[in-house]
Amino acid sequence: MDYLDWPFFEARHGALVRELDAWAADNLHDAHGSDVDAVCRTLVARLGRGGWLRHAVGGEGGAIDTRAICLIRETLARHAGLADFAFAMQGLGSGAISLFGTDEQKRRWLPRVAGGEAIAAFALSEPEAGSDVAAMGCAARRDGDDWVLDGEKTWISNGGIADFYVVFARSGDGGGEGGRGSKGISAFIVDAATPGLEIAERIDVIAPHPLARLRFTDCRVPSACLVGAEGQGFKVAMATLDVFRTSVAAAALGFARRAMEEALARAQARPMFGKTLADFQLTQAKLAQMALEIDAAALLTYRAAWLRDSGKRVTKEAAMAKLAATESAQRVIDSAVQLFGGQGVQSGQVVESLYREIRALRIYEGASEVQLLIIARELLAAKV
Repeated sequence: MDYLDWPFFEARHGALVRELDAWAADNLHDAHGSDVDAVCRTLVARLGRGGWLRHAVGGEGGAIDTRAICLIRETLARHAGLADFAFAMQGLGSGAISLFGTDEQKRRWLPRVAGGEAIAAFALSEPEAGSDVAAMGCAARRDGDDWVLDGEKTWISNGGIADFYVVFARSGDGGGEGGRGSKGISAFIVDAATPGLEIAERIDVIAPHPLARLRFTDCRVPSACLVGAEGQGFKVAMATLDVFRTSVAAAALGFARRAMEEALARAQARPMFGKTLADFQLTQAKLAQMALEIDAAALLTYRAAWLRDSGKRVTKEAAMAKLAATESAQRVIDSAVQLFGGQGVQSGQVVESLYREIRALRIYEGASEVQLLIIARELLAAKV
């Protein structure tokens, strides 16, 4: 990647990408299959053995190298969408523990996540509360030394294969910061084997990965499973998303770069009217626009990652990166499909797979419209 000499990066980041690129070429050629659950389990184990998941959980004191996470996601996405998914969900699912967990919580879960021995999941969305987290209905009530959870979560990645879930529930009646709205939410680690937790439904999507609706019925967890302070769940969720929302942008970059590679190869090899497709100005203009969109998105993505690694609050910058990178990647991949003509919509083609992969990124971890609202809110708040 010729942009690794940008001032956002250090020498170690370039070394990381080169090592991962070589590893991925040797280890991800079979990262597909009809049994998606089994493929994801295999990929988590493989990424753990390769040492890559340690970047997802952070270092001492929960320190997370956002630039490293983004570069890893971009590289994995360029090679195999499910490998990127497996890495990202290990990070998102354990991010709350890395950032806010107790020493005991970190000792219990993070080494297993980093080693690929435990699969993590992040359970925030609900049937009636997606982008509007304050509308959350899943409830947590105190009962002696335990918390009891009741309600549902949906669109939960790794649902059905996770070993544990970080679950966000309304605990307003439990005191602490209490009350309705965002301040009445707390975060809990729930072991997948906990009685009262069931997989209510598996959800199929156009780019298959493990996804499910969870149901909690008198699901009892010890007080030691509370992540952060009671009533601090919204802060926990947003801080986690500030890291991984930026990495969604990086994954989109990876998909877009792979589409660009495929499009360039196709344009230079495809005979047309005694020339090649690349000889036509319309093709050249399309390729130039694709390159422009990729670099513009990369600048926003790695600015956000660099700022967060510098200790800055990046809610606005992460939203900008996520919005720009996912929307532009959709356009880049669509252009690549167009350059392939009929083959572009043929099942099994790389660009066809990328077309399905990118679509979800414009929705999860905050749809594009939500990112616009976040950006506007941050701009207006800065003027008060």
